Amino acid sequence: MITTILAMACVTFATRYLFLAKQLPFTIGPKLQRFLSFSAPCVLTAIWVPIVFIQDEQLALSVHNPYLIAATFAVILAYRFKNLYITTLGSLVLFYLLY
Repeated sequence: MITTILAMACVTFATRYLFLAKQLPFTIGPKLQRFLSFSAPCVLTAIWVPIVFIQDEQLALSVHNPYLIAATFAVILAYRFKNLYITTLGSLVLFYLLY
């Protein structure tokens, strides 16, 4: 078990080091940079979609789903104010009140 953890730590460090070390003559082309720019939204979507839309292993698209209501409210706040703090605090307060 400990060897697996150490091996994965080494792999993670090595991949990060290749991209961040200025001494290495390793550059990423513009096509790969454009491709990698989509990775963060993809990962974040993969995290929040199951939380918002799935409850008890079933699709939950009702007005009784506090996750869906707070997420919808967060989208509206983000569109209206374009402010991270207002969006986060407003949707958290609404979620707290609903849950």
